Amino acid sequence: MKTNIRGDKVEVTKAIKEYIEQKLAKLDKYFDNADSINCSVVIRVKNEKQTVEVTVPTSRFTLRAEESHNDLYAAIDLIIDKLERMIRKNKTRLSKQYKNVPSFEMNFDFEVEEDEDSEDKSVIVKRKNIDTKPMSEEEAVLQMQLLNHDFFVFKNIDEECVSVLYTRKDSKLGIINVK
Repeated sequence: MKTNIRGDKVEVTKAIKEYIEQKLAKLDKYFDNADSINCSVVIRVKNEKQTVEVTVPTSRFTLRAEESHNDLYAAIDLIIDKLERMIRKNKTRLSKQYKNVPSFEMNFDFEVEEDEDSEDKSVIVKRKNIDTKPMSEEEAVLQMQLLNHDFFVFKNIDEECVSVLYTRKDSKLGIINVK
C-alpha cells in the first residue's frame, strides 16, 4: 500500500514514517492488489493529544478511521487495530455486495472469528418521517439546541435546499446541504 503521510503542526520524522508504513502493511493481506491503493495519513497535535487519521480509498468505498492518544505510537497502533476490525466486521457485507464485481480490490480469503460477524449491529431499527418547515440557519441552530439533539434537518431558506445541521467532534457546528 502506498502511503502519503503528512503532519499538521507536527514534523513527521523518518522513524514515525517507517513505523506507520510497517503497521499499515498489516492491512495488505485484505487487498488483492495493495500496491495500487494510495493511503492517506494525517497526524495532528492538539494540546497533549496526538491524533492520527487514516483514509484508505478503494474503487467502491472508502475506509476511514481516527484515533487520539497521548502517545503517538499508541494512537497508530489503535488506528490500525480499528481499521482491521472494520474490515473483518464488514467482510460478509462487502463480499455479498462486491464478490462478482470485476477489478474489486478486496481479498475475501481471510478468517473471521464467529462473534465478530454473526450479529449485524448496523441494522435500521427505527424509521422516522419528519415535516420540515423553511427556516434560516440561525433558527435551525436554536431549534436544535431546544431539542437537545446533535443534528437537525430543515429546509434552508438561505440556500434553497434541504440541510442537515450537526455538532462536530470539536463542538462546533457544521451544515450539509442536499441539493
